[in-house]
Amino acid sequence: MTEKPAFIEKQYLGREFIPITIRLVLAMFCFAAYFFTDERERNGGLLVIVGFAIIIISIIMGFLLHFRTRIENKSILLNGLWTTRLVKIDLNSIVKAEKGEYSRYLFNNPVYNLHTRGTIRFYTAGRDAIHLTDRDGLVYIIGSQHANEFLRAIKEEMKK
Repeated sequence: MTEKPAFIEKQYLGREFIPITIRLVLAMFCFAAYFFTDERERNGGLLVIVGFAIIIISIIMGFLLHFRTRIENKSILLNGLWTTRLVKIDLNSIVKAEKGEYSRYLFNNPVYNLHTRGTIRFYTAGRDAIHLTDRDGLVYIIGSQHANEFLRAIKEEMKK
């Protein structure tokens, strides 16, 4: 018998505002440099190709799934890209769940299952995250665009 998950969230690599802006500014720079080059027959063609390549890669990255978060059967399941392993966090071992900020930095790289200094991080985009602490003191930081719904689903699942 399969049960409907309490929470599902998909996070995509190319949908964060700041990296999209950076890529579009680079493409605009390539097109502007093409427009102002004197020798368009020698170097200009390369600038147009690079500008269009940046735009095409940005579009493709908008559909590239980084990881999916599900809450079901008293556990959180995190499934990443092609070669990553499924991470299962048992909610029975969680002693504290709270909403917080992912990082104080403006630019954060997407990470999946990054172990550093007693924390395990999962992040694609956004500023909010859920901080889970287990019995051993290990902290899981899971970034989410829907942190309030995610936290509510975690607390409801922990009560079952």
